[in-house]
Amino acid sequence: MFKNKRYYYLIQLQYLGYRYHGWQKQPNVKTVQLMVERTIRYVLGHDEFKILASGRTDAMVSANEAAIELFVWEPLEEDFLSTLNTNLPSDIRATKVQQVDEKFNVIQGSKLKEYIYLFSSGEKNHPFAAPFMVYVEQELNVEKMMEAAKCFQGVHNFQRFCYKPSPETIFERTIDLCEIVKNDLYTANFFPENSYLLRVQGKGFMRHQVRLMMGAIFAVGKEKLTIEQLKEALKGGDNQPVSYIAPASGLMLNKLSFDEV
Repeated sequence: MFKNKRYYYLIQLQYLGYRYHGWQKQPNVKTVQLMVERTIRYVLGHDEFKILASGRTDAMVSANEAAIELFVWEPLEEDFLSTLNTNLPSDIRATKVQQVDEKFNVIQGSKLKEYIYLFSSGEKNHPFAAPFMVYVEQELNVEKMMEAAKCFQGVHNFQRFCYKPSPETIFERTIDLCEIVKNDLYTANFFPENSYLLRVQGKGFMRHQVRLMMGAIFAVGKEKLTIEQLKEALKGGDNQPVSYIAPASGLMLNKLSFDEV
């Protein structure tokens, strides 16, 4: 293929992560990246392309809004989006394809992410709810959890809310919104009558940060951690996580927006 011009496209995706080992390609396991690249290769009829993701999700984590940047040496056909969806697995969907210029950077570009985490407690959930929602057997003090979530808003040192950070990791981060509210966002007739969600918004998150935050909020709800201890943990200064990492299946990348497009 004669390579005289490069084309850049932003592709927005949705996927249910329950049967995948996360986004990133890994040997001998099924990942979202593997399936997306395999499908793009089939649709284009060649492997002269490259994709970059806006971020990586963990195993079993889902996405309502995710994004990749596609680099190709020829313009996409008008029916690329529909053909891509025809060939993607049923639990992955492309929602939009938009041409961008060479200045756009899907990784470094300024963006806002919103994660949500669905959970319930008390009576055990219907098994069909498992891919979307975490069940906690112990009754939770939800009012205390709501108070705990608010502690994360603003600028804090999240050293104790990062899993295996690198020496270059910047721990001071800003959380624009963090709240526990009753879940009326995602519903199904097999969901429990009462469920809740954590909603957290910010420009960037570290490895397992949201799940460690949720783990600490669960600990407050189980009265194993106090609000004062949580506030102290947000001062940093200790590289040991403050709590356990909450299960992955309740987590979803719910919204992703870029300033440049």
